[in-house]
Amino acid sequence: MERKQHKVIFLDRDGVINKDPASINKYSYVTKWEEFRFLPGAKRAIKKLADAGYAIYVISNQAGIAKGYFTLKALKSITENMLREIEKSRGKITRVFYCPHRDEDNCGCRKPNVGLFEKALKGGDIDFKRTFFIGDKIMDVQAGRAIGCRTILVLCGKESLRNKKNWKLKPDHVKRDLLDAVDWILKKRGKV
Repeated sequence: MERKQHKVIFLDRDGVINKDPASINKYSYVTKWEEFRFLPGAKRAIKKLADAGYAIYVISNQAGIAKGYFTLKALKSITENMLREIEKSRGKITRVFYCPHRDEDNCGCRKPNVGLFEKALKGGDIDFKRTFFIGDKIMDVQAGRAIGCRTILVLCGKESLRNKKNWKLKPDHVKRDLLDAVDWILKKRGKV
């Protein structure tokens, strides 16, 4: 019988690992590597998770591909460079999953749907009750809840506490940024 993985973290990309691209270009997408800016502490947070034995999955909507703002080839280059920089900092991302579709495509992998989580699950069994999804939008909270994860909303991307009264769904926890979220998780689990 297959054992459940207990140390899994799901991360959104834009606004969690890298600066929200809305301030970078007119498209509001990272369209090339030169536009990718790691948020302060993000690489250190990923290293801490990796050092603590977590499998880290990045799941991100990238509708800019379907909209023609950038190509799959450009996304692959951005991802390869991101992973290389994280590895230089002695961190490790287990796998990265993207949905290149627009809302109107009604794709099952586009968050808040759970298709990207299901892709990450292939070949493994994850204990979602012990798993966190860290994102910067209420849509990330919706996606995490839909698959059964605990959710952490970080305030370094799209969302703000000023908008809290308009949130359709409340996250389980709110943290300043990825490093703050990771430090809290590791402390809670006795790893700091």
